[in-house]
Amino acid sequence: MEDKLSASSKLAYQNKRLKVLLEKYKQSHHLQNALIQLSEQASTVAELTLLYPAIHDILQKYVPSKSFYVVLSNQDTQSLELSYFSDEKDGIAVALNQTNSFDEGATGYVFKQGKTTCFTKQQMQDAAAKGLFKALGTPAEHWVGVPVYQERNIIGVLAAQSYDTRKGYSDQQIQLLEVMSLYLATAIERVKKRELLESEVKIRTRALTQSNDALNLEIEQRKRALQRQQILFKISELATQAKNLNDAYIKIHEIIKTITYAENLYIALYDKESGWISFPYCVDEFKDNTQPRRFAKGYSELVISTEETQLIHPCRAKKLIEKGVVQRAKPVKKEQMATSWLGAPLKTSQGVMGLIVCQAYYNKHIFNQDDCELITFVSHQIAAVLQTKLANQSIKKSHQELEFRVSEKTKELRQTNLHLQMQMEERKKIEQQLYHDAHHDSLTSLPNRSLFLTQLEKTLQHFQRFPEHHFAVLFIDLDKFKDINDQLGHHAGDQFLISVAELFSQCIREHDLLARLGGDEFVILLTHLTEPQQAEDVANRIIDLMKKPFSLKGTSLQSGASIGITYSKHDYTHTDEIIRDADAAMYYAKNSGRNRYELFHPLLSQSVSQQELHILHHLDALPMSFRSSEIITLDEQHQSESLFEAFGEHPILGFTSFDILKKFASDKEQHLEVELQLLQRAYAQALEANVSMALVPCSCLLLEPHEFTLFTEVLSKQIGQSQLCLLFDEQEIRHACATQLENLKKLPHLGYSIGLNNFARDRCELNLLTDVNFDYLLLSSTFSKRILQQESYDFQLQGVLAITKLKTIKVIAKGPSILNFRTLLDKHGLAFFVGKQHSLVCAEQSPTSTTQSQLS
Repeated sequence: MEDKLSASSKLAYQNKRLKVLLEKYKQSHHLQNALIQLSEQASTVAELTLLYPAIHDILQKYVPSKSFYVVLSNQDTQSLELSYFSDEKDGIAVALNQTNSFDEGATGYVFKQGKTTCFTKQQMQDAAAKGLFKALGTPAEHWVGVPVYQERNIIGVLAAQSYDTRKGYSDQQIQLLEVMSLYLATAIERVKKRELLESEVKIRTRALTQSNDALNLEIEQRKRALQRQQILFKISELATQAKNLNDAYIKIHEIIKTITYAENLYIALYDKESGWISFPYCVDEFKDNTQPRRFAKGYSELVISTEETQLIHPCRAKKLIEKGVVQRAKPVKKEQMATSWLGAPLKTSQGVMGLIVCQAYYNKHIFNQDDCELITFVSHQIAAVLQTKLANQSIKKSHQELEFRVSEKTKELRQTNLHLQMQMEERKKIEQQLYHDAHHDSLTSLPNRSLFLTQLEKTLQHFQRFPEHHFAVLFIDLDKFKDINDQLGHHAGDQFLISVAELFSQCIREHDLLARLGGDEFVILLTHLTEPQQAEDVANRIIDLMKKPFSLKGTSLQSGASIGITYSKHDYTHTDEIIRDADAAMYYAKNSGRNRYELFHPLLSQSVSQQELHILHHLDALPMSFRSSEIITLDEQHQSESLFEAFGEHPILGFTSFDILKKFASDKEQHLEVELQLLQRAYAQALEANVSMALVPCSCLLLEPHEFTLFTEVLSKQIGQSQLCLLFDEQEIRHACATQLENLKKLPHLGYSIGLNNFARDRCELNLLTDVNFDYLLLSSTFSKRILQQESYDFQLQGVLAITKLKTIKVIAKGPSILNFRTLLDKHGLAFFVGKQHSLVCAEQSPTSTTQSQLS
């Protein structure tokens, strides 16, 4: 029996516990559902005014809250303001946007205390009696106020009240209200942000709408402006495209149709002097043609007299007739009366010349102010076109009358003109012959000095404007021409000059100029040059041609040509300077052995005393130094060889290479002495620089019999690890005598290394490579560049490379900018290049200080 009682009490305890757990679960479930619904409302509701009723609906499911309100703090006024109010008895007693006394009531008390407060009716009366707050509104049986917090700051109060004594607030319900208040602040903030975002969106939308409206208005205005511009273009084209006035009227009608109703249109012209109005163009439903009339009181006359566009509808037409402004010559049928009439004056600078009119019948179209503005706008341009066309028509009519008169006169003058034309053609031929005779040599028919100087002056002026367009002048003097005249006579000399002129013409291009200055002097102007070598090529061709014997009267003659060359430079200001320099270079070539060419140097035109000239020509008085250039490969790997070139500091020429200075040596002995000294110093500096092979340029003077002995004696005294490679210029070797060539061939047998310098500068002679055992071959910069420009030079290079490979000759390319092209030259088979120059210490100072002071 006791066991049964114990089991029954356990079961009752468990049931009670399960009910408590069920109540807690139910409470948690309600709370969870309420929070989920609150979160959904906060996410979907767009305004706070809609959020509070939604919260109220949620609370009514779980809490007695038919009477419910929300009060929030206003940060600006520091007072409590009603945000939502719903009451069973009081209704909405206070407007939401008006001030109220919530600060003084129970709501304000909860806001100040900052904690949840629950009152019964009696408790609220007691608290009010104690002065804690004022009793406001209808007393409720149960009232609960819950503070609303945002982070740690209280922002308002959520209050619920019940007027039913049986419906109070349990702890679970109060807890639900407290949890709701925690999420209410977040929900309010989210809705406020959404309201703010929507407000900004509305503001932006309104701004965009206004901007879009303004843009549409601007687009419409631009379309209208573009339309007017296109109309203007079309009207302006009438002046050139319209064949005649009738064609112009038709095109004007087509243009008006594009801007307004113009099924019925006429153009009237007003002659102020005669007082008549004519209608050259009319397209109308009722009138095919309108006859001219005197100026009267019609619609057209109203436009002409007022000089303004007139828009006339039936009502205005009636008023104009009643006032007498418009008068009808004869009645017009009602069906032929225009229901809308628009006329614009054709105004020019001379006044109104007429008008253009559009009219509509049967109310097919009612012209408005826009039509009025458009037709006024185009009428001014139409007037200008018509004025031009009318003037042209008048001119054309006058021309036709004049042409008739002229044709009559022409018949009379034709015979006279034929006779005069024959005389003029004869005179023209005479003038051309006189001009040719005045500007050409009578013997060779080449341009003479006058024509040459004129062309040279134009070329010099062109060069001064375009410095990249270089030119050169070649002054040519024939060798032994006096002997030919003396031996064979002047007639044979003239024939020789004619033959020479023909040969020289074959050596130049079509745009170059060959002229005869007189006697045996010729001059050539070469234009469009890219490098000075091109002028030297022409000189070499002339010299080679002049080496061939001439046959005259069965006699074989041997002549030659001494040529002086001057190249364009910015110092030239007059043609006389150019001729002077070319002439000086020619005389230097003639004095240096004839049948050769020389480039102009400043020394050739220096006017100095005999003593100064003697000093200038002493090479041993000039400071000398060397420049070393290492031989490198494509990838800039340095080789064991270096090129040593001598330079001297000349008082006139400046820092100049020894190859140029040696031409101005006072005598052969001085030249030999200086060059042997330079050779010894080059060898010494090569030893100091630890160079295994020094390539040193030498002149062919060292290969002459007496000089060769001294040359080999100097070489034999040079001892040490470094070696010298003696470089001889290809042009000097080509003109060397048999003894010099024989001595050149002896050098390899004596154990010395030799090389050929500046190879293929003006021609490529492979026999030099086969006849002499050279160790090095230095290609000229001109040939290296031309390999890249012309295919024929590449063929020559391949022949050179084939021979040098067989004879194990090392080929090196050189030039001032050769390093910029070495990648391209490598593709043609060249592997070695002269690198950048390095200045070495001074090889020799001036031995005589007094001489140097005199020069300075």
